[in-house]
Amino acid sequence: MTPDEQPTATTPVPDPTAAAFFDVDNTMMVGASIFHFAKGMAARNFFTWRDLATFTLKQARLRVKGETHDDMHSTRDSALAFVAGKKVSEIVALGEEIYDETMADKIWSGTRALAQHHLDIGQRVWLVTATPVELATIIASRLTLTGALGTVSESSDGVYTGRLVGDVLHGEAKARAVKRLAAREGLDLSRCSAYSDSINDVPLLSLVGRAVAVNPDSALKAEAKRQGWEIRDFRTGRKAAKIGIPAALGVGAIGGGIAAGIAVRRELQQRELDRQHEAALAAAAALAAARRFAVRRR
Repeated sequence: MTPDEQPTATTPVPDPTAAAFFDVDNTMMVGASIFHFAKGMAARNFFTWRDLATFTLKQARLRVKGETHDDMHSTRDSALAFVAGKKVSEIVALGEEIYDETMADKIWSGTRALAQHHLDIGQRVWLVTATPVELATIIASRLTLTGALGTVSESSDGVYTGRLVGDVLHGEAKARAVKRLAAREGLDLSRCSAYSDSINDVPLLSLVGRAVAVNPDSALKAEAKRQGWEIRDFRTGRKAAKIGIPAALGVGAIGGGIAAGIAVRRELQQRELDRQHEAALAAAAALAAARRFAVRRR
């Protein structure tokens, strides 16, 4: 190292053994990333209403009888079947377009600043999320982070097969993925940080030396207080934008698309119901007027 290369007070010494891991949904981004992506896909007619109806029926049956471990995998496989035969490049290009159009302004500025701080002091930063790895990688790239870990859908010759590689990156699976990354990258987890909003990420938060609850749900907030973890809340007096998507839908790009499609369909159905209601009121008013006229004629 030459004298010119000596670290200064404003040039921190990089720590190759330290890193930060950020959840995405409601931690780095307002709401669910897969839902924002799905809205963009629905707007582009990526799915047919018949596809949506078929999957909706399957999901409704699960809600009625309850969702076991096997049920979740069955529903997950059904969701992945929708992307079977689609080109990976097509999904990635679509994801980049939709991110720039509608997702970029959903990033929490406070969380983004936390990630940038880790980068500024010479640490690497990864997103760790149940969202599809293709979408997670786009978000990480746009935010100039080190990389991303996400749920992986199998592909062959650049085309999705409709099967999953490994586990949905959720709960314990996140912690296992980070352990593998740490071993590969030479990270000391006791020198690492993790950020999440969800009680489901306690395995990940418990794995590192510094755990931070960001915009936490009530269960995680209570656990963070019990454990003495840091709490950061960037919602500033308003409720977090929580979009309820079943865990089984959070795999493959299709999951959120179905949720978005169902939401659009319900809106159209509600409009039709409103129209019918207005027509019924008008008919009732006309009938009442006719009856009053008939009484006068007597």
